[in-house]
Amino acid sequence: MRILHVLSAEFFAGSVAYAVQLAEAHRAQGHRVWLVSDAAQLPTGATLVPAPISNRRYGQRLRNARLIRRLIQAEDIQVVHAHSRAASWVSHLALRGLKVPLVSTVHGRQHLHASTSLFDIYGDKVIAICGNLREHLVAEVKMAAAKIVEIPNGVAFGNEKAPGVAVSSATGPPSELRIAFIGRFNGGKGERAAALLQQVFPVLLRELPALRVALIGGELEHLPEAGKTALAQLQAEFGERVEVVGFTRDVPGWLARTTLVIGAGRVAIEALGAGRAVLALGEATFEGLVTEATFGAAAASNFGDISARQAPSAVDFSAVLAAAWGYLQAPQPVTAALQQQVRAHYDLPTVSARVLEIYQVARMRKAVPAFIPVLMYHKIPDAPLATKHQIYVTKDNFAKHLAYFKARKLTPITFADYLSFAAGERPLSEFPARPIVLTFDDGYTDNYTNLLPLMQQYGYRGVLYLLGDFDVRYNQWDLAADPTEPRSDIMDRAQKEAFVAAGWEIGAHTMSHPRLTTLPLPEAAQEIARSKAALETALHTSVVSFAYPYGDLNEPVKETVRAAGFALGVATDTGGLTIEDDRMQVFRINMFPNESTSSLFKKTSAWYRKYYRWKRGK
Repeated sequence: MRILHVLSAEFFAGSVAYAVQLAEAHRAQGHRVWLVSDAAQLPTGATLVPAPISNRRYGQRLRNARLIRRLIQAEDIQVVHAHSRAASWVSHLALRGLKVPLVSTVHGRQHLHASTSLFDIYGDKVIAICGNLREHLVAEVKMAAAKIVEIPNGVAFGNEKAPGVAVSSATGPPSELRIAFIGRFNGGKGERAAALLQQVFPVLLRELPALRVALIGGELEHLPEAGKTALAQLQAEFGERVEVVGFTRDVPGWLARTTLVIGAGRVAIEALGAGRAVLALGEATFEGLVTEATFGAAAASNFGDISARQAPSAVDFSAVLAAAWGYLQAPQPVTAALQQQVRAHYDLPTVSARVLEIYQVARMRKAVPAFIPVLMYHKIPDAPLATKHQIYVTKDNFAKHLAYFKARKLTPITFADYLSFAAGERPLSEFPARPIVLTFDDGYTDNYTNLLPLMQQYGYRGVLYLLGDFDVRYNQWDLAADPTEPRSDIMDRAQKEAFVAAGWEIGAHTMSHPRLTTLPLPEAAQEIARSKAALETALHTSVVSFAYPYGDLNEPVKETVRAAGFALGVATDTGGLTIEDDRMQVFRINMFPNESTSSLFKKTSAWYRKYYRWKRGK
């Protein structure tokens, strides 16, 4: 994709590090990336365009918007990603009348005044970096919940390094006892630093003669006056034991030399990921020592930086002192389980993939806002079947379906086609005016003998959902439930390969066709992941979509499908109004033996999903 980030970057804050790491992660995958920023230099190989985004004067906002609009048009930008309210404002102005989507990441609480709720300038999708922030946007800013997705900051741990902002794992305990405040020294964080200098650090330095205190972060000149006075007194009393580091790009080095970190947001994430203990103290709350038990609540507040509702932000610094004193008296290493928990939650490749998906979602919502009919077929036999399961359409009737689609100028596409448009690999100008997706489950032999020739006759392709276990050669799950059901054979490998050769998309349908929600989740995960790997290996094709057997799913199963690497999960008669409402639960329409012209018209109409939801309350 061709991605433009717009950000306020008067200093290297966490939001700037987030944007830079996203840019680098996406560049590494082959995407083209531009950044419009206050800063003339940033640690990124993306194309950097300086502009005073932080300047909120109306004249400058208009000049910024014109610059961004010219850049979008000149470089054929496909998505704009804003990282502050100021950036969202100018991006919103720049995009007026264009079909380019705007995604905004909200990094902190928004000011609660009338214009915040009345003028939604955040764009097509909004990324909230933590749970409290999502709640704030819905409950207080009055933002539509459907447009918000919660995705945490991505951090490069271990070998996945982004220039200038990477984190390495600390090796063993530090040689010196050191407590470090890491963060900005202006605004709310500056007030916290001042209180630490006045109420916490003097006591610790006096009681622990081996202790050193490090102050790490930018904007030190903006530390409140009370903090500057307290700092001067500490330096006079304790000399070199008070280390005023200021801004540094060597945060990993300082983490390796630190016993206990006091900080919030990205600082806390990086420290925990590097195996260093953290007292989570932010602009909103004091979350205390982060442990496996407290990680969830601490992460929801971005480690103390963000409250879900407007509330006083007073902190009891005697509690901070007690927690620091208790830990420094008997330091304990961060557990491997906690470190892994943090690294998994904030893993940059996972986060960057989710953000890229949001870009695609926003792009397709803007370009294709209507419902795309996705039809679900199974067997295409020569004659009607004696079965209580009405999951077949005879060869002759299916031929009538295809003739109907042709007459109504419906264009069958695959999900792989859809994703190539979403990813910007194909121009949206080529997206069909009346798309339809034809899907076929299980891979019955009559799909090869009857379905494939008919589809080829019309020049159509579809999506074939197959089991990963090629030794399953008939509908054994039906017979296991009811031995009176007729046996229906499943294609052999060569017949399945014929569909790949014909340009069909192959999707996964588990290994053995179980009801996934009845299985232990690890077993369900094996059914899902193994089916993808088996099909890709056997048929030498990319498998991007998954069909839930029986349409049986729940939220844990959906997340397991996403984690297995599928871009889409297709359901049966459940799901959103459009594909982009929920990519892991795409609504499919059951097709039955005796579909009429009237029912075909209804089921292939753009209004059908709303009609279905209204009629059945789904």
